[in-house]
Amino acid sequence: MVRRTWEAAWRGISVAAATALALIALGPTALAQGTYPSRPVHLLVPFPPGGAVDIVARTLGDELARRWGGATIIVENRPGAGGTIAEDAAAKAAPDGYTLVVVASGHAIVPFLYPKLPFDIFDDFTPISLIANSPNLALVRSDSPIKTIADLVAAARAKPGQLSYGHAGNGTSPHLAAELLKATAKIDITAVPYKGGLPALNDLLGGHIPLTFNNLPESIGQVKAGKLRALAVTTAQRTPLLPDVPTIAQSGLTGYDTGVWWGVMGPARLPANIKAKIARDCAEAMRSPAVRERFETLGATPIGSTGEEFAALIRSDYEKWGPIIKAAGIVAEWPFSDRREDYHERNPPPDP
Repeated sequence: MVRRTWEAAWRGISVAAATALALIALGPTALAQGTYPSRPVHLLVPFPPGGAVDIVARTLGDELARRWGGATIIVENRPGAGGTIAEDAAAKAAPDGYTLVVVASGHAIVPFLYPKLPFDIFDDFTPISLIANSPNLALVRSDSPIKTIADLVAAARAKPGQLSYGHAGNGTSPHLAAELLKATAKIDITAVPYKGGLPALNDLLGGHIPLTFNNLPESIGQVKAGKLRALAVTTAQRTPLLPDVPTIAQSGLTGYDTGVWWGVMGPARLPANIKAKIARDCAEAMRSPAVRERFETLGATPIGSTGEEFAALIRSDYEKWGPIIKAAGIVAEWPFSDRREDYHERNPPPDP
């Protein structure tokens, strides 16, 4: 009896020890299962407070915290370098689901701006979910003599290179929207980069620049207040929030169509179960009436997708925008000290 009891106890100890060793061998993947999140989640935002990415991140964070039983989600703004400072921090974080980043559509094209990035936009991240998308707006002050896209094109052609526009940073979707307009209309206007769309809007309101391209969520309040005039939206369809504002294509530049999107990513090697849980909860959050109302008020369309669908969108935008960026000669000031030399050797950019 004593011997059998001892043998049973020994077998129990052996099973427990083997299980523990297996968990240690599997590392974060196994240890992360079942209880996520069990501590605060850091949600990095690559742009300043008050902007569209910040609003999207905080709205999503609030809804995820509610769905995760009151979990703490710490939203951290780390602006600069077209969003790559925050992305670099996320890429270098532990792959355990406790550091995530909300990226904008500029994520897909930063390799063309910083050819020696310290991270790889494909290999060093785990795409989790596409959150929402929205048009950009071409904006002037309400007292500007420029009232339409035709007026803008005429003014630019009358004085090539003398008309300037502000944007949220090199390679951001407003910057690309303006460059696509330049290429489509064959005009020359000078770009003035800012660290985010909100500072550019403030300079437009202050009369320091005559024109800006910016996303709808950051801009709609000033448009509805009558302080700014929206010349056009950049997407193929008008937005129901500004039904009287035409598209750029409707303004005479046939085929023009672009916008901005936002999504959630984690570091590479994020455990599959954690990736699936966050993606599922993000998709459910986008169906929440409160979230939909908040996003739609801002002019953003809630989406929610799988990681695979989000990854496909990133790859598609990388291939779409590469030729335009190369043709426009868009460059960015280098913000990093450690440089990855072989990025385009592994991801050859498309030819113009």
